[in-house]
Amino acid sequence: MRRRLAALLLLPVLVLAACGDGGDEPDGGTSGASSLDGVTVSENLDEKPTLEFEAPLALEEAASRVVVEGDGEPVEEGQQLQAQLVTYDGNTGDEVESSWESGEPVGFPLDPTQINETLVEGLVGTPVGSRVLIGVPAQAEGASTALVVLDLIDAKVVPTRAEGTPVDPPAGLPTVELGEDGAPTITLPEGDPPAELVVQPLITGEGPVVEQGQTITVQYTGVVWPGGDVFDSTWENGRTAQFPIGVGQVIPGWDAGLVGQPVGSQVLLVIPPDQGYGEEGQPSAGIEGTDTLVFVVDILDAYGGSAS
Repeated sequence: MRRRLAALLLLPVLVLAACGDGGDEPDGGTSGASSLDGVTVSENLDEKPTLEFEAPLALEEAASRVVVEGDGEPVEEGQQLQAQLVTYDGNTGDEVESSWESGEPVGFPLDPTQINETLVEGLVGTPVGSRVLIGVPAQAEGASTALVVLDLIDAKVVPTRAEGTPVDPPAGLPTVELGEDGAPTITLPEGDPPAELVVQPLITGEGPVVEQGQTITVQYTGVVWPGGDVFDSTWENGRTAQFPIGVGQVIPGWDAGLVGQPVGSQVLLVIPPDQGYGEEGQPSAGIEGTDTLVFVVDILDAYGGSAS
């Protein structure tokens, strides 16, 4: 699963309407909280936040509260946000997930088409440096209210496509034609694919180079060689993607090909099977164990790691 790019989901609670199965449903007569008034959140920004509240907590409407107000610029819709977060299940009172253990923040766009609208509404206008509590009501039977605490580390505008100096690639490689929005169309050449990894910049960006251990924000399209069928594309999905790079969380060809590339670049990757999904392939995506993969990747941002 870790080898399937589209399956790498860094923010499941942010994308879903609320937590999943929270255990037994509370009885109708069970006393519990119905607002954030009774939720206490620790205020030391140097430590992972802890929550105290009476469970079950079931919100009928979304709610948010600034626990500690920062002194940075207010967050704006459409920006890319970096934050440390911890989530709790309102029904059971248990912690569900946390980014604190890894030491790395998570990154996601403040875009209601990509994350839960409640989170966007609760974060827009809040200064960077703040600690924010957001309550997301359950929106499906059997789900629970989610309590999310975010420490806002940074917010910035991230381009939607590569920007830099075009590069003329050598003959014999797949060709790439860009649409008006920057979406690539990949055409395969005649003949067999190369046996070795090909890393060919198509646009050289002007940002810092990507370092091992960082998380990158990308747009990408991937096709199968032979055939040229698209098996995955952020352009078609209508959203960017974030992946840790250089640490074995994506296929080896991505780790080898994208570390060291400047942010803002567009890179053509031709990845042989042994640096893709291996002999097992990825049947659910139509990829066989002998298939070569061709990606066009726009590197839009990189954060975390030693460069943060």
